[in-house]
Amino acid sequence: MAMEHAVVLGAGVSGLCAARGLAGHARRITIVERDVLDDSGGHRGPALPRRGVPQGRHVHALLGTGSMALERLFPGLAEELVRAGAVRSQLLSQARYVLGGAPLARGETGVVALQATRPLLESVLRRRVRALDNVDFLDGHDVLGPVFQDGRVTGARVQPRTDGPAGAPGGAEPGTERAGQESGAGGAGEPVTLSASLVVDATGRAGRSSTWLAAAGFTPPEEERTRIDVGYATRFLRLPEGALDGDRTVLSGSVPGRPGRGCGLFLQEEGRWILTVAGMAGDHPSTDEPGFAAFADSVLPADVAAVVRAAEPLSEPVLHRFPYSVWRRFERLERLPDGLLAIGDAVCSFNPVYGQGMTVAALEAEALESCLRSGLPGLPRRYFARAARAVAPAWELARAADLAVPEVPGRRPPLSGVTGRYLDRVLTAAHRDPGLAALYVRVVSMLTPRSRLVHPRVLRRVLRAGRGVRG
Repeated sequence: MAMEHAVVLGAGVSGLCAARGLAGHARRITIVERDVLDDSGGHRGPALPRRGVPQGRHVHALLGTGSMALERLFPGLAEELVRAGAVRSQLLSQARYVLGGAPLARGETGVVALQATRPLLESVLRRRVRALDNVDFLDGHDVLGPVFQDGRVTGARVQPRTDGPAGAPGGAEPGTERAGQESGAGGAGEPVTLSASLVVDATGRAGRSSTWLAAAGFTPPEEERTRIDVGYATRFLRLPEGALDGDRTVLSGSVPGRPGRGCGLFLQEEGRWILTVAGMAGDHPSTDEPGFAAFADSVLPADVAAVVRAAEPLSEPVLHRFPYSVWRRFERLERLPDGLLAIGDAVCSFNPVYGQGMTVAALEAEALESCLRSGLPGLPRRYFARAARAVAPAWELARAADLAVPEVPGRRPPLSGVTGRYLDRVLTAAHRDPGLAALYVRVVSMLTPRSRLVHPRVLRRVLRAGRGVRG
């Protein structure tokens, strides 16, 4: 039986995916968003970054697994994004990977990346979600928190912002009741209680569910953190047609002598290129022209750096800092209230350098849809267990890469040195072996398990390549 009303807190990618997962299991869904939403992007010109998504100005990537999960949630999404201006890039044939100071061997991976700005992706996803008959958006509203009653969540309290749209939902709306005046987080209107059978926290990395649980007398989830201190700076460029010989993507990382530095150069909508340069452990790029250019020169291949220096700047560099990645272990809690879930960065906020966040959010939305088929009783425990299985492979990949940077603090696993040296040999072999290069790209795209890198056949190829180097 479908629930009467579900509320999703946040209209970012994770919230939109959650709404899609809920759509077949709720008569009504309300998506609450603090920003006033602008859907002027897509076919009607470039979409603009939202105030509530400051990282929306930077490179965003959908790994192969993420593209596939989004396509399952929103059939036809890839074609719609391309029509709106997104660019398809065949990894390793149209994308150059420069890792450890040399390019991976070119070849076919079967992996296609969709390259688009975050605002365009959100705009197209919102159009798809708005087209669902049972979904409404309530933008320009702050979230005050869920309503707890008798050990479960029965709704959420929201408040219109001073800069939000005029008016708030009326009391005649089923499942909505007026509440007494309270102070809100920047809102000035009258708080509103949205009654709901299920509330999904998609408000991002601040971890508001943990705070809400503690305030209601529940134990908040323990957190696993990696203090990475990433800083990344981005600008848009116009490159001459064909300047990169057909490449649509350049990714560079594990720079010799500076393993915490990396960059991504992507062709996006309207023929613009976006360049993001990043450094970990406090080694941040500057946003002044000489500093940004010097940092880019230190991570880009020489021929690409020359093209970038000659390119037409379309924006000033913008810097974003990211102090730590965090995984909130909801699945380990002994006591969970019915009626409250979390998704996306509210569960796990990844190092943005690896582009895993949107992919995992889409996988969590699929897990939510699957768990809802068994009904609401026991849903939080089933869902968080499934969400943890979606998070774990990405977290392990990211943490291993983070801890390979000597300046990143944290306890290294006992065999991390051996593992790191072996992965260095895999990369060295992949510089010449297209098959190993394709396998590596499929692993980091979360299409192939990391364990495949130590399959006996792969081990033999890596060892043969090592003997060839010594010879």
